[in-house]
Amino acid sequence: MAIRLVAMDLDDTLLRDDWTISPRVVEAIQKAQAQGVKMTIATGRMSLSARPYVEQLGVDVPVITCHGAMIQHVLSGDILFRRVIPSTVADELVRYVSKRGFYAQVYLKNRVIATELNQWSREYARIASVPIEEENLSSLLAQEPEGVEKILLMAEEADLDQLAPVLKQHYGEKVHITKSKPCFLEMIDYSVNKGVALASLAEHLGIVQQDVMAIGDSFNDLEMIKYAGLGVAMGNARSEIKEQADIITVSNEEDGVAEAIERYVLQSGTMPYVPRR
Repeated sequence: MAIRLVAMDLDDTLLRDDWTISPRVVEAIQKAQAQGVKMTIATGRMSLSARPYVEQLGVDVPVITCHGAMIQHVLSGDILFRRVIPSTVADELVRYVSKRGFYAQVYLKNRVIATELNQWSREYARIASVPIEEENLSSLLAQEPEGVEKILLMAEEADLDQLAPVLKQHYGEKVHITKSKPCFLEMIDYSVNKGVALASLAEHLGIVQQDVMAIGDSFNDLEMIKYAGLGVAMGNARSEIKEQADIITVSNEEDGVAEAIERYVLQSGTMPYVPRR
């Protein structure tokens, strides 16, 4: 087995807690790229939010955004794959959660829109470094012919954990529901996730499944970790994710991505692994 493609989650994986990439991680990624290994980002963020990290790392292959709803050449803007939640479904969902007092924002390519801005929107803007537009979502969705890549709900984790099974009961055949952070509950079209997108990207690049490595920490990374020939969970990952991974590296604060790349990509001839599943 020789790793030819590495997909890395952003938040709490590639990024440290201050949303920067450590010099050691940058060096490991650039060394792997110099050896011909394809490196990509697989994130719940939209491409505008991922772009600074793509530029910093010199990533030259398409990037997976919105949990797999889009695969895009971030620098050129060319879209390889896009799957949306239909506007009628998105409108129904937004109305449903809004009546129950939950904050919702929708993602339309490089736009993030909410009906009313509040402390949650301000916190997201701080994390993702993107502006959030204020516009009536029902009016927006009525005018949008296709749909939106993602719907994000933000609330306390306990409240979201109570809401999630209700949403799955009513909308589980229409949307894929996942979490990237405790206070985020996120929905994309039912047919996509990071694993589906990574499989599509690998096929596009002519790389077989066993030569793919995926690194992540949370529920939205589970499908790509299970898909990859080598699935890696961060040391700070949820326990449910660690149980499904082939290997567990150290945390994002300890350069876990670099550790995995150094051991299983740059030194692949001397660092065999034993699958845990």
